[in-house]
This record gives sequence, structure tokens and C-alpha cells, in this order.
Amino acid sequence: MTPPKDNRVIIAVGAGLVIVVAVVLALIFTSGGDKTPEAPPASKGGLTVDLADAPSLEPTRELKCFVDGQFVGLATLADCARRNGLATDALDVGLDETGALAAAPTAAFAPPPQLPPVQTVETPQATPSVEPISPKPTAAPPAAGSPCLRYTGSDWRVLSNGMSRAACVQALYAGTCVRPGEAQYGRWGDTTLRLVPRRVEQSSDNTRFRTLAEQDRNCQFPELN
Repeated sequence: MTPPKDNRVIIAVGAGLVIVVAVVLALIFTSGGDKTPEAPPASKGGLTVDLADAPSLEPTRELKCFVDGQFVGLATLADCARRNGLATDALDVGLDETGALAAAPTAAFAPPPQLPPVQTVETPQATPSVEPISPKPTAAPPAAGSPCLRYTGSDWRVLSNGMSRAACVQALYAGTCVRPGEAQYGRWGDTTLRLVPRRVEQSSDNTRFRTLAEQDRNCQFPELN
């Protein structure tokens, strides 16, 4: 076979073969790398904290710490609890007004107020005289439930003379969230209600509180609907 007279043809064919081989090798080496590795969390624009999981934050994570209502600097959750002389789970953890993560003792900024005065009802004394029997007026049916009161910071105001506990909580706190260390108080019958970050609590002695219902991110109480 007579070789081609123009060496440029040979060079062009050779270059084409080199390109084809390079493409084949690239496909072979990349065949197992179809999946793109997920970007590390740090590259996604910062840390997002779920307040419901705040007590399980990294032990070395520092946040704003409040003691006796005063900001004392950044500290880990355990160190902030130690400064307050409390267990770690006795702190409220959430975002302050600047959006920074903060921790403070439950209701540190707002301790329970004095109970509202008890309204006494005078009982009329029985008279010895005999009155003529007359039809008794029909008494209005008593209001269902118990009185619901809100503490405004200076006094107690009645919201209703009779409603259920769930309705009282909704009337007092639905749509309202408080910052770490703060609290809002109310009364339902003989029970003190207290709104703290992420939950509403109840107490029968105005001292020891236990959780009544959890609060969601929209400051609502889905358990009480």
C-alpha cells in the first residue's frame, strides 16, 4: 500500500485518535463518581438551631448567659447553669431580641407575683320573721369553667368569669412568645399559669411549676386545640 503523500493527513488522524482515547479514559475514571458529595454544613450559611433541641447543643457551644437577670458574657450551657447554681435542664434556652442564642434560669426576670385577692361573698343572715311564700326568681346558670385572669405587671385583670383551662391558656398566651429568663403569668381558678420560652406551666401553690403544654415556633399550643 502506497503511503499518503501528505503527512498532514497522518498528523490529523493521530490527533483524532488521541482525543478519542482521552475521552474514553475520562469516562472510565468518572463512571463511579456520579454522586456529588454533599456540601459540609459550614458552607451552607451558618448554624441553624432548633430551640426544641437546645438542651442537646454541643457541650462546647457558647451562648449568652444571664445570671440574676444580668448578661454575664458567653458561656457553655453547663457553665451558665453552674453560674446560676442550677442543673442544666433548669435553664431556658432560646433567641434573644438580637437573634443570638441565650440561656437564663426559668422566669429569672419575672418571678411569680402575689396571688390575686380572694373575693368573698357575704351570706345574708336568716330572719326569724315568716315571709309569705312567693315564686322564687329563676337564677342564672353559673358560668362553665373557672375564672381566667391575666397579670399585667401591676395588677390582675379578669378575662372571663368562666372558661376551660385550655381556653384560658389560649386567651392568655396564643401568639405570644417570651425571651429566655422572662415569663408571663395568669390564673385559672386556683391554678397559676406561667408562660416561659417554648411552654406554658401550671402550679397549684404558686411556687412549684410543671409543664402543661408545649409551644411551637408560631407561639401556638397545638396540644390544646
